[in-house]
Amino acid sequence: MLTLPNILTLSRIVTVPVLVFLLWWPGWEAGYLAAFAVYSLMGVTDYFDGYLARAQGAVSRLGIFLDPIADKIMVAAVILVLAAQGVLRGPYVGDMHVIAGLVILLREIAVSGLREFLGGIQVSVPVSKLAKWKTTFQIICLGALILGKGAPWWNVTLLGLTVNLPHTVGLTTLWAAAALTVITGWDYLRVGLKHMD
Repeated sequence: MLTLPNILTLSRIVTVPVLVFLLWWPGWEAGYLAAFAVYSLMGVTDYFDGYLARAQGAVSRLGIFLDPIADKIMVAAVILVLAAQGVLRGPYVGDMHVIAGLVILLREIAVSGLREFLGGIQVSVPVSKLAKWKTTFQIICLGALILGKGAPWWNVTLLGLTVNLPHTVGLTTLWAAAALTVITGWDYLRVGLKHMD
């Protein structure tokens, strides 16, 4: 059970409270920069735990179970804290960016329920390439949003409006992640509906 890939996965779960602590004060720039470093390290472990498990032939049921849970806990915690601290706010639409975060959270809950249902009837749904892109966009957008609060001086002027570059990239990719979330969620739902009476 305690293989290196599983330890890396467990480390992501254990590190979530540290990440939440660092994100709790939006005016604490050093905390957000530290949070960005921690979050980036968690993203790297997300890649390497799967890579090492396959390379070493150490794919385990525990790892298959924990890996998506670790991802969902990390993403959900960051979205909730950033929403609570007013980070999911931008020009023109204000707090409407929270909707993109909500779409991501709702999809993760729904897909978890579908996976549990399908698992109960022995139906496996492999992770699609599009779902991997969705995860990539989620990791990029949340990392950029965290970096934007840690580097408020990193501004550019776009169409006459001065904006924080990482924050703007984060909000843009947040909506891209939300769109991919809906598409991949629909794919899971279609499979689920085929097996429902």
